[in-house]
Amino acid sequence: MVPRYARPEMSAIWEPENRFRIWFEIEAHATEALADLGVVPKSAAKALWDWWATNPAIDVPAIDAIEAVTKHDVIAFLTWVAEQVGDEARFMHQGMTSSDVLDTCLAVQLTQAADLLLADLDKLLEAIKRRAYEHKMTPTIGRSHGIHAEPVTFGLKMAEAYAEFARCKARLVAARADIATCAISGAVGTFANIDPRVEEHVAAKLGLAIEPVSTQVIPRDRHAMFFATLGVVASSIERLAVEVRHLQRTEVLEAEEYFSPGQKGSSAMPHKRNPVLTENLTGLARMVRSYALPAMENVALWHERDISHSSVERFIGPDATITLDFALGRITGVIDKLLVYPERMMKNLDKMGGLVHSQRVLLALTQAGVSREDAYRMVQRNAMKVWESDGQLSLMELLKADPDVAAALSAQEIEDKFNLDYHYKNVDTIFARVFGE
Repeated sequence: MVPRYARPEMSAIWEPENRFRIWFEIEAHATEALADLGVVPKSAAKALWDWWATNPAIDVPAIDAIEAVTKHDVIAFLTWVAEQVGDEARFMHQGMTSSDVLDTCLAVQLTQAADLLLADLDKLLEAIKRRAYEHKMTPTIGRSHGIHAEPVTFGLKMAEAYAEFARCKARLVAARADIATCAISGAVGTFANIDPRVEEHVAAKLGLAIEPVSTQVIPRDRHAMFFATLGVVASSIERLAVEVRHLQRTEVLEAEEYFSPGQKGSSAMPHKRNPVLTENLTGLARMVRSYALPAMENVALWHERDISHSSVERFIGPDATITLDFALGRITGVIDKLLVYPERMMKNLDKMGGLVHSQRVLLALTQAGVSREDAYRMVQRNAMKVWESDGQLSLMELLKADPDVAAALSAQEIEDKFNLDYHYKNVDTIFARVFGE
């Protein structure tokens, strides 16, 4: 992973030391269960745990040196442990296969990563909620196709983001549960040489569920769903980041990323304040999404197993989780420190001479007995004059001067349709739906 986009706690999950420690715990718990079943001496399990209790340092270079000869990572690890523990270590790995260790370890690492990502989402949700209530009734213009539509509030924009990331959290909770399975079933998954109770014991110790049918490997549809879920979370990050980028454009400038003292926006133009954080988030989201496809392609393994998935997962496991962890931290910082400009929002909302109230007039005309087709035509012909004047003309005044409109609506009735507060009468209802308060 690129260190620039990595944070220490998530990166540590994928360090060799953590992987080897998980491997040891899998082997030791399995040996413990085998001892309880009378398959191996109880002294074997005790020897492993006694050595482990001394908090030994994992000698990664030594294990790598053994692997350089054996060309097999699990055998290299077992050989190194045996060198440390002594004769009793020969009872490790009884009836097990490498995938029992590798797949169960990956499940532990992905659940560890999911827990950090869920904590990240909680922090993001907290920041979004705070900004939503802060700007619950801050008027701004809603846009469709990038064009002024009707008034909303900035708080509603934040509430929308909160609801989206709440869904992301629910999906990740489900994906975590789906990936958290243990397989200790031996060659081709038949339990021929190891009792299923060993798997149950290891799963319980590691906080995992048992894999119903592991076929020597844990089915990769679980992993595909996990990485697809990370891709969806990344897409939601990008959606919010793109919103900030659009709002920061000079012609809009309704909100912008915090610009710290001493920060420089351009090597050539001293005036620049660029949305570099949210632009970066778009790039990071592309990377996280790109890991979902190879995870899906890993589903189709040959028969009971092959290792075509292995090299893929050595990339996407660390890269997807580390990148998403960084991205969630970054978007949280953006929202937490986002500079919001209510005055500019109101200025933009008023920019087009009241065009944003056109629908209310249209509906009022139909209520007054005018056909929808005629009502649309009346309002549009006046609205186009305002549009072509770049908002210099007033839609309200043009409508009051239009004899066809005036025949159906009084001047006061027309003016009533330009009340901004009308658009915000259900904000409380929406907030109650989103925040449950």
